[in-house]
Amino acid sequence: MTNDVETRMQIMGEIEEALGGGPSVVVATVVTGGELGLTVGAKLLVHRDGSTLGSIDGKDVDATVAAAGVEAYEAFPRVPAQTLWVRSEGGAVGRRSQSRPGDAQLLLELFEAPARLLIVGGGHVGLSIARIGAIVGFSIAVLDDRPEFANPERFPMAEEVMCGDIAEELQGTRIDNTTYIVLVSRGHMQDALALRHTVSRGPAYLGMIGSRRRTATVLQQLRDEGYSGDDLAKVHTPIGLDINAETPEEIALAILAEIVLLRKGGTGRMLSTITSRRAAEAT
Repeated sequence: MTNDVETRMQIMGEIEEALGGGPSVVVATVVTGGELGLTVGAKLLVHRDGSTLGSIDGKDVDATVAAAGVEAYEAFPRVPAQTLWVRSEGGAVGRRSQSRPGDAQLLLELFEAPARLLIVGGGHVGLSIARIGAIVGFSIAVLDDRPEFANPERFPMAEEVMCGDIAEELQGTRIDNTTYIVLVSRGHMQDALALRHTVSRGPAYLGMIGSRRRTATVLQQLRDEGYSGDDLAKVHTPIGLDINAETPEEIALAILAEIVLLRKGGTGRMLSTITSRRAAEAT
């Protein structure tokens, strides 16, 4: 089955919207038709709720691919592109070692805007996080309730700078599984307030700066208030990798290293300690 011109234009339009900050989309494209005889180039767009646009075969394969597409939205670390092998007798696999001769081969691509790094706290550490975060490709958003610490002049790299009541601003901002949140405000009261309005909203990452004693106090306070233990267990604290960081810039580097490690699925080990094969692949 092929897609008509109008459908292809709609698919391209949704891809462009997703890359511009709209809802993410997954698009499957037939690479080889296999024994199913699928038309090379046919596309199926899958929305997060499982609804689709376009068609690959109009029935069983569409349903199989749609199910795989929905799973791609929740993959973490993120997988922007993967291969799917669809079998003539039904079902699909995502590993070459599990594929069989005659399987149709599809490219499954996740289109979404650059990951959003939401920094709560515009002090020295927050500023350093914003600088390094922008360099490594994050879309930067900053929130602080103090005008001198939350303004476009201080954060020229940020796409969004919010100054106002922390609770109100967080309630009005988008938080989903493409949002990485770091709480680096000036005190545990602000951190606790920000945590209340973020911890249950499914961010990709939520980290809070501070000593173990301070952060444990904040987390226990929210447990006592009835917040989900499972959600609180996902909070990264103390935040960052152990590189013996001291300066704001070093602390920011440690925090961004942890976020990139989790987002990309790294190990955190020094490349020199990994086997020669792995080291060769990394060069």
